[in-house]
Amino acid sequence: MSEYESLLEESIDVAASPAKVWSLVTDLPRMSQWSPQVLRTVVRGGPVQLGSRALNINHRGPVVWPTRTKVVAFEPHREFAFRVKENKTIWSFTLEPTETGTRVTQRRSAPNGISDISLKLTRIALGGQEKFTRELRAGMRQTLERVKDESEA
Repeated sequence: MSEYESLLEESIDVAASPAKVWSLVTDLPRMSQWSPQVLRTVVRGGPVQLGSRALNINHRGPVVWPTRTKVVAFEPHREFAFRVKENKTIWSFTLEPTETGTRVTQRRSAPNGISDISLKLTRIALGGQEKFTRELRAGMRQTLERVKDESEA
């Protein structure tokens, strides 16, 4: 058994159209407004689209680290995903229309595992995988709540 969960997933129902929610979850420079872990995101080369690359500055308390991402799925109003180069995980948002708006699901998947260096740094600097996974799940819920609040405002 691995020391990490290969799939983390949280969902929320939003009283807004998929188009409205899409405009928020794909606005990577604003991700710091939604995610408690993201301090800043800089997209390289213009508007976000399939293949776009970004530099992210993440934090947990005083611990700060950069990551580089590449958009690997971009289906307007349906699915948006990016792969984190340093740890090999894929973060995604899936949007499904509902009678009252949109169901938004955020996932962190590790289909090819998590890099050894990331696992080691999580143990050393972030309190271990179990604690960090709990924090990631709480952060995903907070991200979705913030997207919901902004979408419904």
